[in-house]
Amino acid sequence: MYELDKFMAELERKNPAQPEFIQAAKEVLETVIDFVNENPRYVQGKVLERMTEPDRVFSFKVEWEDDNGEIQVNKGYRVQFNNAIGPYKGGLRFHPSVTLGGLKFLGFEQTFKNSLTTLPMGGGKGGTDFNPKGKSDSEIQRFCRSFMTELQKYIGPSTDVPAGDIGVGGREIGFMYGQYKRLRSENTGVLTGKGMNWGGSLIRPEATGFGAVYYGDEMLKVQGESYKGKRISVSGFGNVTWGVCMKAAELGAKVVTISGPDGYILDEEGVNTPEKWEYLLELRASNNDVVAPYAEEFDAKFFPGEKPWGVKVDMAFPCAIQNELNSDDAQALIDNGCKYVVETSNMGCTADAVSKFHEAKVLFAPGKAANAGGVAVSGLEMSQNGMKLSWPKEEVDERLKHIMSSIHHAGMTYGQDETGYINYVKGSNIAGFKKVADAMLDLGF
Repeated sequence: MYELDKFMAELERKNPAQPEFIQAAKEVLETVIDFVNENPRYVQGKVLERMTEPDRVFSFKVEWEDDNGEIQVNKGYRVQFNNAIGPYKGGLRFHPSVTLGGLKFLGFEQTFKNSLTTLPMGGGKGGTDFNPKGKSDSEIQRFCRSFMTELQKYIGPSTDVPAGDIGVGGREIGFMYGQYKRLRSENTGVLTGKGMNWGGSLIRPEATGFGAVYYGDEMLKVQGESYKGKRISVSGFGNVTWGVCMKAAELGAKVVTISGPDGYILDEEGVNTPEKWEYLLELRASNNDVVAPYAEEFDAKFFPGEKPWGVKVDMAFPCAIQNELNSDDAQALIDNGCKYVVETSNMGCTADAVSKFHEAKVLFAPGKAANAGGVAVSGLEMSQNGMKLSWPKEEVDERLKHIMSSIHHAGMTYGQDETGYINYVKGSNIAGFKKVADAMLDLGF
């Protein structure tokens, strides 16, 4: 039998100074430990010990030359966490905050997220402390080439298939894929998020946002509601936020906030026109993490240095970065009558915030379930690459919608209590854990 406190103490001892990983592990383990203890085969097979230790971790030096001819050095990582149900799959993050502990947390979460998609993908994550902000296209290209020169030693279409993440969009994927082809002389599906001209899938850039909105739609349906007339608060202003804004508008809702490190925008008219969506893409492509210009462009209100969670809304979609929504933010949303929170960033809410939502009976969708749309379409891109064909937009979108419905159903199946309240965190964790654990045991030790 497992004891949570004892297990966590040992895990923390083995992984010092990695708070994000410890937080993620505890959030999963405290919801699945009773389920594990009720199934002796998991205890006997030491599944928790095996599942909280990555299969392997690679770290490497990335040397590149800036526009002034100066040599720069960054650190790169790839965490291959668990491949029990398929090749390692998970994004690459370019951001100065990248650490090994942070990537272990993301790889751990990715394992369960990928399991929930029903597609044959394991969990992994990678990245570097390189900061693309303020860099020229030439500098980013030189960095990507150097990064891929090292990374290509550890990845492959049947081994490990990275994708984009924070700081890594279509431009960066293109530069890295080009270097992979030069070094390996292969045209394979080794990266996802590729351009449509060279193996990409339709709606991949929008997929995380679209998927989160589809998940929210399933939550609403269970409560006999719809998006029509709903006010939504969203953080961030990149691809994920862009996707949420478009799909929410299509389904009759109105996104009234976006945000960046400089503050948040309140647009009472709604971020609901093609002109505004295109402007979000222009802001993100500028490599400047500010949203203030949106207020001037569209006559909206800008609140410098503040977060968007104090606005009166029906639903909230944190879309930026981990732990962006804390206990005070959660209370503000609750006080303003928010009934649904769809965590669209990875671990976007602190543990205290999630506890508050559960106590207030606010329906909360965890990131590993709600934001799985991106990796789901990455998996569909892998399938298309393997078959050497491209599906039309409508087919990819319909498959994404079906996958998000299945993910919601799994979370509801294991998360509904006797009062009818659905703890989607518990339900999603158990559903994702069960598939990976069963595969691990089926494959032997």
